[in-house]
Amino acid sequence: MKNEIIIHSETDLKSKIYTIRGIQVMLDFDLAEIYGYTTKRFNEQVRNNIEKFDEDFRFQLTWEEMEIILSLRSRSKFSTLNTGRGSNVKYLPYAFTEQGIYMLMTVLRGDLAIRQSKILIRLFKTMKDFIIEREHLIGYDDVAKLAIQTSQNTKDIALIKENMATKTDVVKIIEDFSSSEIKKDFLFLNGKSVEADLAYQQIYSEAKETIFVIDNYISLKTLVLLKSVRENVKITIFSDNIRHGLHKQELDDFIKEYPRVELSFKISGGIFHDRYVILDFGTENEKIYHCGASSKDAGKKVCTISAITDNAVYKPLIKKLLKNRELVLV
Repeated sequence: MKNEIIIHSETDLKSKIYTIRGIQVMLDFDLAEIYGYTTKRFNEQVRNNIEKFDEDFRFQLTWEEMEIILSLRSRSKFSTLNTGRGSNVKYLPYAFTEQGIYMLMTVLRGDLAIRQSKILIRLFKTMKDFIIEREHLIGYDDVAKLAIQTSQNTKDIALIKENMATKTDVVKIIEDFSSSEIKKDFLFLNGKSVEADLAYQQIYSEAKETIFVIDNYISLKTLVLLKSVRENVKITIFSDNIRHGLHKQELDDFIKEYPRVELSFKISGGIFHDRYVILDFGTENEKIYHCGASSKDAGKKVCTISAITDNAVYKPLIKKLLKNRELVLV
């Protein structure tokens, strides 16, 4: 690690968040500086734990994307990075999403790493809370459109203002699944295309008392998508945790960061192939959703989530699930 830790203001940190491929990210060399590492040592730490960083947590930039970043940084009073391929840019950096930054908490140990991770996570959360907290006030399609339109930061708008997407353009992007990049970010919910994370947050926000998630393939992202549920909603995840995608240390870190989220785990018993989300089971508000993919993979490929119209056929299975033993994470 470096001997000197540089303290960053909130404005400085926000200036290091970029919108790439439609999502907000931070770059490895910026994160290395924030955490007090050299870039080389920082990436070594990540590579030593590479199984924790899926493609939606960490991806490498293209040269075209890097040139955009260099152009943005050259206009920033906070940047000290020289521009141009022939300067000190010797490799294509890696971009870390919000989930990837959370995962860094499980990789970079020590009080500094935990403190810096919490600061960064809260920055991302602040940027998204405006949308999530107001979903009930605006239309379903408008939530997805607003998420895209507001994800561009001030620097992006200043640079490409003359070419900014119109509302019609945004609708076309949402409906057009011919692009492989779009397929990574959207899914179909009850016949409408919605940004993947927002789709799950919309579903979970409907719960008033309980949420049951049935999914044999879980990971830290499964938990992250549940972080904004209503207060006092009890969540039970039924899973056999195939491939040990979720570890106890990750669960412990998540609980420390979001202590109000009430989580419990039970085994699913090896009888489920599909994934389901059950809201307020046994009440008048009961809803069951059939999910075409695990929530941890939401948006990677085209998938569908549909509300089930006849809940009665599932009730015996769910009642049996509730009697299963606790899932013990390692």
